[in-house]
Amino acid sequence: MTISNYDDVIDSRDIINRIEELENELQEFLDESEENTAENFPEWEELKSLRTLAAECSSLSADWKYGETLIRYNYWEEYVKEMLEDCGDIPNNIPWYIVIDWETTADNISQDYALVEFDGVEYYIRKC
Repeated sequence: MTISNYDDVIDSRDIINRIEELENELQEFLDESEENTAENFPEWEELKSLRTLAAECSSLSADWKYGETLIRYNYWEEYVKEMLEDCGDIPNNIPWYIVIDWETTADNISQDYALVEFDGVEYYIRKC
């Protein structure tokens, strides 16, 4: 499974699993030939990027290894809307004439989140 900074939502467990997968592949690559180096490994940049992301996020969130969600910055408002609807804070049958300021609501909720960068794209992660 490839993890991309085009993903709106990323689960930390997927990142952890991908790092383990790449580290195993790297070890096999290094074992194939004495001439092979980590820098020559085809997925070296992806592995470095994911390691950096994991190190930053695991220092911010105690739930990193159990499953923490990273939410792409430009998807944040939609994510908050879906989250509040799913948890029942916003009733399903809200009348059409009631308007919720989702931008302000998302901004208010962001106080419990930190921003991290993944390959040039910002993601929200819940602070613990």
